[in-house]
Amino acid sequence: MMPRKKTTVIHVGNVSIGGDNPVVVQSMTKTDTADIKSTVKQIKSLEVSGCEIIRLAVPDMLAAKALGRIKKSITIPMIADIHFDWRLALEAIKQDVDGLRINPGNIGAKWKIQEVITAVNDKGIPIRIGVNAGSLEKDLLRKYGHPKPEALVESAGRHIKILEELNFTNIKVSLKASDVMNTVDAYRSFAQHYHYPLHVGVSEAGPPSTGTIKSSVGIGILLSEGIGDTIRVSLTAPPEEEIRVAYAILGSLGLRKRGVNIISCPTCGRCKIDLRRLVSSVEKSTRNLDKPLTVAVMGCIVNGPGEAREADIGIAGSKGKGILFRKGEIKKRLPEEELLDALLEELRDHEF
Repeated sequence: MMPRKKTTVIHVGNVSIGGDNPVVVQSMTKTDTADIKSTVKQIKSLEVSGCEIIRLAVPDMLAAKALGRIKKSITIPMIADIHFDWRLALEAIKQDVDGLRINPGNIGAKWKIQEVITAVNDKGIPIRIGVNAGSLEKDLLRKYGHPKPEALVESAGRHIKILEELNFTNIKVSLKASDVMNTVDAYRSFAQHYHYPLHVGVSEAGPPSTGTIKSSVGIGILLSEGIGDTIRVSLTAPPEEEIRVAYAILGSLGLRKRGVNIISCPTCGRCKIDLRRLVSSVEKSTRNLDKPLTVAVMGCIVNGPGEAREADIGIAGSKGKGILFRKGEIKKRLPEEELLDALLEELRDHEF
């Protein structure tokens, strides 16, 4: 792991981003923002999952006017995601959001940008410049031919310049593409020239099966190089899954620990129990258990405890029976059908 690149610190509500602060996990709602009840319900579920900042799409004034009521019902900071219309940004600020995602170059006349900057300055609200390969300026596409990393960085630089000329530097930046290495190279290049905190992610990563892989590779490479202050995993899936994957990425790099770390063998010819069912049940049952535990679920009663010696607790089985163990030491011998309940009871009843 390379040392964390030093970036300036900004504050989104009560969450600090950049500098030496922990990498922050965020997501975006997938409801109609104007549907206040459904949106609040989803955000509350995300809060339980460990989401630390939530972003909401604001496509129209109806959605903008719903933000205040939503904000009063949640506990994590809220960012309004706005494109083109400065009036939506002004209304979002009036509704007491904690951050804006808006590209100043897309707002229009300079006086419109100035109105937004004046409003966010009055409330100390930061702005995220969100550059995306799918919506680059036409002249940059003509210049580079494709949404290359250089094009993403140049686009970000343009937006930054607009804000800096208005003496506004309360900024964070993202440079996302669906191509993993284009994304990585864009962030690498940007980090060499700027010190603004970075929101890292792979855009339109896809369904969980492939999107998790793309996000893990892209975000993982950048974090391992010390690049990234807040992350969002983008999946065509419930947003709670994005949070789970985000913490798994951070956990695998030793950057953040949240919840239970499950280790399990891939199974082989020695496996004589329904291990996949057991692993699935353990994962589902511990999904929202926020304890820094390593739990092992092994399919070989001979080698399982030894292979999982560093696990806090675990089970291993073979031919209809199994064991419950701690730190590699056998605690109980049980029939296979009692293994799951014994493990969950152990998790409930003990502090580690």
